[in-house]
Amino acid sequence: MSVIFIQGDLFNHPGLHTYAHGCNCAGAMGKGIAVDFKLKFPDMYQEYKKRCRNGSFTLGSVYFYQSGPYSVFNIGTQKTWQTKAEMVAIETGLTTMLNIAAEHNIHKIGLPRIGAGLGRLSWEEVKETIIRLAENSPIELIVFEEFVKAPSV
Repeated sequence: MSVIFIQGDLFNHPGLHTYAHGCNCAGAMGKGIAVDFKLKFPDMYQEYKKRCRNGSFTLGSVYFYQSGPYSVFNIGTQKTWQTKAEMVAIETGLTTMLNIAAEHNIHKIGLPRIGAGLGRLSWEEVKETIIRLAENSPIELIVFEEFVKAPSV
């Protein structure tokens, strides 16, 4: 479908209830936007840690979590928080995410600059991959290239 690149607040974008982000496979969500995911979805975080411990969450895999109106795609993009993200894991994970989203009738997913922050990959390379994968998908991706805090109501 399409990819939209915007500035904004992932968790406070109107009409957006499905999110994706890159994760390490060691069970740590201690930096970056992962901290926000851990705080917003504590049950998801506990299951993520369990999957990391038992080895079922690996590079390129996706842990899909749903709670009420919210869905989260946790994508295994780096082995540990200390290692660099791997481009093949991002591509595999995003492909899996788009397939799962289509199966669950999800039409829109918001995500940050996956793999290009703490994962230390080239944003231009990741961006090209996102565009290429999304062009043949019915899912709209909203990529938050820069965080801008939503105004307080």
